[in-house]
Formats: sequence, structure tokens, C-alpha cells
Amino acid sequence: MTKKLIILFSVFIISICYGKLLVPMDLTQTDHLKAYGVAYQALLANTNVEWLLNYRGGSFLINESPNIIKLCQLYGVRYEVISGNQEVDIRKIIEKENMDAVMLEKAPKIAVYVAPNQKPWDDAVRLALDYAKIPYDKIWDKDVLDGKLSKYDWLHLHHEDFTGQFGKFGAQYYDTDWYKQDVAANVTVAKLLGFNKVSKLKLAVIKRVRRYVEDGGMVFAMCSATDTPDIAMAAEATDIVPQEFDGDPIDPGFMKKLDYSKCFAFENFTPVTEFAVYEHSDIDTYIESSTRGPNIYFSLFDFSAKYDPVPTMLVQDHVGLVKEFLGQNCGFRRDKIKKNVLILAEVSNTEEVKYIHGNYGKGTFTFLGGHDPEDYAHRIGDPPTNLELHKNSPGYRLILNNVLFPAAQKKPLKT
Repeated sequence: MTKKLIILFSVFIISICYGKLLVPMDLTQTDHLKAYGVAYQALLANTNVEWLLNYRGGSFLINESPNIIKLCQLYGVRYEVISGNQEVDIRKIIEKENMDAVMLEKAPKIAVYVAPNQKPWDDAVRLALDYAKIPYDKIWDKDVLDGKLSKYDWLHLHHEDFTGQFGKFGAQYYDTDWYKQDVAANVTVAKLLGFNKVSKLKLAVIKRVRRYVEDGGMVFAMCSATDTPDIAMAAEATDIVPQEFDGDPIDPGFMKKLDYSKCFAFENFTPVTEFAVYEHSDIDTYIESSTRGPNIYFSLFDFSAKYDPVPTMLVQDHVGLVKEFLGQNCGFRRDKIKKNVLILAEVSNTEEVKYIHGNYGKGTFTFLGGHDPEDYAHRIGDPPTNLELHKNSPGYRLILNNVLFPAAQKKPLKT
């Protein structure tokens, strides 16, 4: 008997004894987003979960149990009870096609970096986690500097400006209550933690995040938290912050002092140092993205599931095209991305790269440009996105792929 036949026979015997639930993630699924919550809750209950990469949109195969069935019914998630013969047939398809089965090992511990005085924007990742009922902790600067990141497998950064320029909203919103409160809170915390500038505090924080990744942590970032970390770290030895933000002028020779080797993903970029310009650097494609308008889609790349399971996991979706959405950072200019960074999605025939992933030390970073996948241009004061109306959002699926990514057994990434 060949090794393949032995494996298939073993799977068949196990399936007869225990049974399986298939949670399909193709167009038949009634609630894609809560399906991730089912998988997460199954992991919390020490129930075996496999992620079937590229099989019916990246489906989940879960050991059958009354509790999981009840959870699917409660969440409105479609599932199929499959026989041993059906599982064997599925695995034959996976073996033959560009597919793979990855065991999810444990429910990852999740942290979201968020200020206590949250700005008047909604964090799409927190919306997704709350909707899918996936638990997480909120942390901020003191927690990071106190070393609490080591407790977590996965960290999310969203609408934060790690250059210490308060989102560069000063020219437009300097007289609004929310902006004054944001500045005051950051200045107060900086002083309490021994920093004379917010920019120095944020640099210290993002350097701790970099160390967390070096030690094996996984970071997922969106919006301004994709590019401002690299800008801040590259400018560690100089001052790129306009006087209106920190009380002293920029260093006129800052360009010669930038060190791109300290960055996660970007290089050869130029910071924007004008106070009144709502932009941090030329990494961002905001001008081009907003000019094209809302009827644009970005394309998810297709990877070999058996040889490159990591990027395959990150792009699992029931569609190959996802509608564009803007943010403080909309996307990444292709010529500013380091050569060893993997491109996961792009706006075809443009310079805009939307979604990237890379290794750093023992850990990884994944950056998705834009603010909210179901709100093309989320404005200040707009209501939060109601995910009950977007249960099958392909853009929000990209977020939740990243949430489960740390749970998977990893194979080396081929670059």
C-alpha cells in the first residue's frame, strides 16, 4: 500500500469515528465573517480545525460536535455535515488541485493598539473582531513600553501616526474638540513616560513593536499605521516633524540622515514635512487612488497553496477582485517597497500596491492599505460600518484571514 493510500485510509477511519463539519467559504456561505468566529471558538474549545486553502473559497473543516453545530446555527453560518467518504473525496481534490489543508493549532491571543481617547474614526479590525465575536485586548503606549506585547501572538495597528504629527490633521482640525483632546492626551502620556516630545514616545513604541516582530510576533496594520512606523524608524537620527507640531523646526538635512534599513517594508521614500499638507510621505498613493474614484477594484494574487501556504492563507476569498477603499494611507507606491516584500494584491495597470506581507526576524508583518473595506471614503463623524449589512464582505475577509493566520502550522515562505 502506498503512503498516499495509507493516509487516505487513515482519514477515512478517523472520519467514521468522529465526523466532520465543512464550513464552506464560497458564494454559498451565508455569513463569511462569522464563519471565522466559529473557527476561532472551535480552537478555544480545543476542537480540531483545518483550513482548506483554495477549496471552495478557503473553507474550514471542523470536528463535529453539538456545540459547534449550535454555534453555526446561532451565528447564521452555513455548514455541511460530511461523511467519511465525502471527506476522502475532498482530500483527493485537494491533493490534485492547487489546494492544501493546513491545521490550525490554537486560538491566537490578540491585541489591538488603540488610544483610550479613541479618535472619531472606526477601526475596521475591531469592527470585524466584534462582529465575529473574537476576543481581544486593547493596549496603548504604556502597555507596549512595559513589555506586555510578549503576551500576544498577533497585534493590530490601525489609525495611529507613529511620526508624532497627530495624523497631520492640525491645519484643518486644530480648533475641534477631538483634535485638541487627542493632542493633549498624547502630550500628557509622553511627559508621564519621560519623553519631551510625542514623536520620541511614538518612536520608542514602534521600536518595541519592531522588537516584538523580531522575536516572532505578527503585526497586521491598516491605514496610517502601515507607513508611519517605517517613516518614524527611518528618521530616528533626525527631525522631520514641523515646528507647529513639536515646537522646534525640522532638520534641513534630514534626507541624508534617513536610514531605510530600520524599516519593515519601505525604502527610498521622502517624508512630507509641510505642516499644511495632509500626507506623510510619497509611499502613499492617496492622490491617484482618490482621483480614480470608487468604481475601482484591486486584484488578489494567486499563489501555490502547496508551496506558498502563507500568502495563500492571507488572500483566501470567494472573489478575486475587491473594491478599492481609501484611508490616510490608501496603498503603497510600488517603487518604495523593499524587494524582499511579497505583494499580495494590486490595482492593475497602476503603481498602487494594496496588500503586502513580509518576514522580519522571526516574525511577520502584513499591511493592507485603506481604512474600511465597506466604506470607500470614511469621513470624520460618519457612523460605523454595520457589518450585519456586509456579512459576505471580501475586504473584511482579508482582515479576518490575518486574525487566524497565527493559528496555522507554518511552512517556510518561498520568496
